[in-house]
Amino acid sequence: MGASAQVKSFNAEKDVPDLSGKVVLITGGNRGLGKEVALAIARKNPEKIFMTVRSIEGSKSALELIGSQSQHTKIIPLQCDLSSLSTVQKAGENFRAQASRLDLVICSAGIMIPPPSLTKDGYEVQFGTNHLGHALLIQSLLPVMLLTAKQPGSDVRLVIFTSQGYMMHPNGGILFDKLRTRQDDLFLARYQLYGQSKLANLLYAFQLAERHPQITSVSIHPGVIETELVTSQALLDRWFLKLSTIGKKLTLEEGARNALWAATADRGKIKNGGYYEPVGVNQDFARWAKDKNLAQELWNWTEKELEPYKIHDTWSFS
Repeated sequence: MGASAQVKSFNAEKDVPDLSGKVVLITGGNRGLGKEVALAIARKNPEKIFMTVRSIEGSKSALELIGSQSQHTKIIPLQCDLSSLSTVQKAGENFRAQASRLDLVICSAGIMIPPPSLTKDGYEVQFGTNHLGHALLIQSLLPVMLLTAKQPGSDVRLVIFTSQGYMMHPNGGILFDKLRTRQDDLFLARYQLYGQSKLANLLYAFQLAERHPQITSVSIHPGVIETELVTSQALLDRWFLKLSTIGKKLTLEEGARNALWAATADRGKIKNGGYYEPVGVNQDFARWAKDKNLAQELWNWTEKELEPYKIHDTWSFS
């Protein structure tokens, strides 16, 4: 069945089950696709939705709208800038201070083809934000997710937004020796660096599935949607994106469906570590995404870079 037919066959209102008692965390849930996903999740009455946002005050209206979808769900903002590892570390600590279970994590936040620059911690900005910030957050959430996975009848999931654009990555997949530079010497630097960061998202989900099989970890491409990531681009970039995605654009509601499917569909229908295009179409990995050695290298590099931020509070499995 083609992807477009699959999109029409999935209805979030009908097909997403009741989530009563579940605890959910969403990154980037205050705008764009993340907000659309958060609204749909809230309508299914989870116990709590934690949302990472750059500015709690600036996200107030979005948080109120999401909270209005259910009388039974508590919406809890966590201040977090994924381009600043210290704020990610603090967000993880704040979460662990408030929750003893975590059933679902949806990593939807990200940036797309900004001017070459570095994060606050000195990493190429797209890689530092899209991959490394999320990796630190996931690591800080893992103790709670693993504890939840031990409980009878649990179904713990991690859904990481990647993009079909991962195939734009530079030759070699990930240029580890240059990740602490702007990497603006590449021919199509911003696009290749976006692809590099999205390749990392895909590979990291695969590695998490390998290392923690009790958690269902997948990466998903939401489809091509004209969110703020696209409309905020310069005119030339918008034209490039339009020309490269003719006939493929989805609405925000359609774009949320693949994440919602991955988050809530029958676990037996999902391949742990898989990559899915809309809706629920398991795609074979292309190019460097097939390379298990590269996936292992990414894991090792990430572990080394995040060593200074390892959990040091008193949260435990007890």
